[in-house]
Amino acid sequence: MLNRRCLLLASLAAGVAMTNRAHARAAQPATPINFDVPPHACDCHTHIHGDPEKFPFFAGRVYTPELASPEEMAALHKALHIERVVIVTPSVYGTDNSSTLFGMKARGATARGVAVIDDKTSEAQLDTMQQDGFRGIRLNLATGGVNDPNVGRPRFTAAVERMKARGWHVQLYTTLAMISAIKDLVSAAPVPVVFDHFGGLEASLGLEQPGFADLVALVRSGKAYVKISGAYRSSKLAPDYQDMVPYAQALIAANADRIVWGTDWPHPDSSRVEGRKATDIAPLYQIDDGRLLNQLPVWAPDAAVRKKILVDNPARLYGF
Repeated sequence: MLNRRCLLLASLAAGVAMTNRAHARAAQPATPINFDVPPHACDCHTHIHGDPEKFPFFAGRVYTPELASPEEMAALHKALHIERVVIVTPSVYGTDNSSTLFGMKARGATARGVAVIDDKTSEAQLDTMQQDGFRGIRLNLATGGVNDPNVGRPRFTAAVERMKARGWHVQLYTTLAMISAIKDLVSAAPVPVVFDHFGGLEASLGLEQPGFADLVALVRSGKAYVKISGAYRSSKLAPDYQDMVPYAQALIAANADRIVWGTDWPHPDSSRVEGRKATDIAPLYQIDDGRLLNQLPVWAPDAAVRKKILVDNPARLYGF
């Protein structure tokens, strides 16, 4: 059977997008869910990569992903028993949120969005986004390689300033070092702050690694949410990422009311690979999302805590 890359190349050569049927086949996780997923559960971190003829990529992107359609995502969530979804605009679109909106409209009232904006984005545009279901903006410092606090601090401050009047949250994809550098700003922020993918920690460095205590402290204080998502970005111990257990449990123990979960579907690979140009197609990571979700009861054995993570916290943060 053709893999996703072959399907994509064939579809582009033919001038058409992959069929919904091909998408649906690719979406099924290999492992069935082994626990009761509560009603209204939410996958808080996904992306849509639409037909590039309709949703062109940003010229300044650092990678080019394979396609990922709303139909494929819907099939995945059906298999995972997930009702609600948060779709996040990935870096490959710059500040064009139309592919994210396309995915949100496909899911209707069970979808929310997180946008990417800049100083050219008007308040009127943000008003329209709010009506469409967007509830936050994302600062992606990691993919762009922003590690300098002298850059990160003013970008975060500007984002908070834009959001405070409408109560949206500010989501950051960054590193523990940057979190430490902005922790005072996060503590003072008048809007919710959300850190992607375990705050960018590295599992191999241990619980005492610089910055993790600062992340835990922000979660404990209620000033920050953390997405326990993308474990494969922090760990090399596939497929169960057992070295992530102490991190997940430490964050949950700090404040279960500030933890949300996500697949990070369709698992784009934004890493820089020698010889691969930004315009070359970067194959998606092949992640078994069923097995990924089955780690949640390992991280949170209590069903009531899992309901907070999957249902209550997303409902509060995203306004479901």
